[in-house]
Amino acid sequence: MTIPALLGKNLKLPVIAAPMFLVSGPELVMATCRAGAIGTFPALNQRTTEGYAQWLDTIQSGLGPNDAAFGVNLIVHKTNPRLSADLDVTVRHQVPLVVTSLGTAREVIDAVHAYGGLVFHDVTTIAHARKAAERGVDGLILVCAGAGGHAGTRNPFAFVHEVCQFFGGTIVLSGCLSTGRDVAAELLMGADFAYMGTRFINTSESRAVAEYRQMIIASQSDDVIYTPAISGIPANFLNASLSACGLDPKSLPEKLAVDIGGELNHEARAWKDIWSAGQGAGAIRDVLPTPELVGRLARELHAAWSGLPARLSQFAEPLTEGGA
Repeated sequence: MTIPALLGKNLKLPVIAAPMFLVSGPELVMATCRAGAIGTFPALNQRTTEGYAQWLDTIQSGLGPNDAAFGVNLIVHKTNPRLSADLDVTVRHQVPLVVTSLGTAREVIDAVHAYGGLVFHDVTTIAHARKAAERGVDGLILVCAGAGGHAGTRNPFAFVHEVCQFFGGTIVLSGCLSTGRDVAAELLMGADFAYMGTRFINTSESRAVAEYRQMIIASQSDDVIYTPAISGIPANFLNASLSACGLDPKSLPEKLAVDIGGELNHEARAWKDIWSAGQGAGAIRDVLPTPELVGRLARELHAAWSGLPARLSQFAEPLTEGGA
């Protein structure tokens, strides 16, 4: 396990509630941290840099010495006009964890490291993982097939195994993780944290509208489509939300260009009513207060872990090296 001391303090569950565009806000972040997991949110969920700073003030004043750490997501893409200003605010507030997406930049990593913060980077391929590792990130978030929002196509077993061969930092696994048993599985695979998004959409503290939550409850993995048509980046969305917006999931228009600034200027029009979710939606059948969800996940994790010896006992004793 490679959990940095900065994130291990008051941690009761190795789970990071992923930063979800238009869904994660101070309420969800604080509830998650108070429950003993790590809460995060995208800086761009606030429409201005000034608003982003206000949210950080709210979170930092609302969390106490017994709560877990929190983090923010910065979009490191050339079309994000706020990156420099938001980074200045992040440094001023000394945010413990910064999750970077859509690019790695040495100036971001160096700025966060200068005050003792950590940088975890989203990756969907081995090539991206190697590049981020070479630039000095502290953790890699392996976004696997079936993850909500921007996702990759890699199988998690292959992805974790290959990354562990060259990266010695913190490994976070993302994709279809909805239960405490899933958390136990990612720990056995060699990851350090489970990265959960869709499961935290269906919490009382998320900013998702009731219809969004109900659509997740009604969905199975077959109801999720992987497409670049919405933002220019391959991502997973709920078919029913596409249909409700007048789009045919079987015949979507192409969108080849990524324009973060353009989406912001239009109040994220492409994201307001087209709802993202991962294939793990099929395991979600309720809406819970965040403390109750974290408690359930912890109980499920411990039950799965404590049940391993009994499962293993039905097999013969492990063979010695060489098969003797």
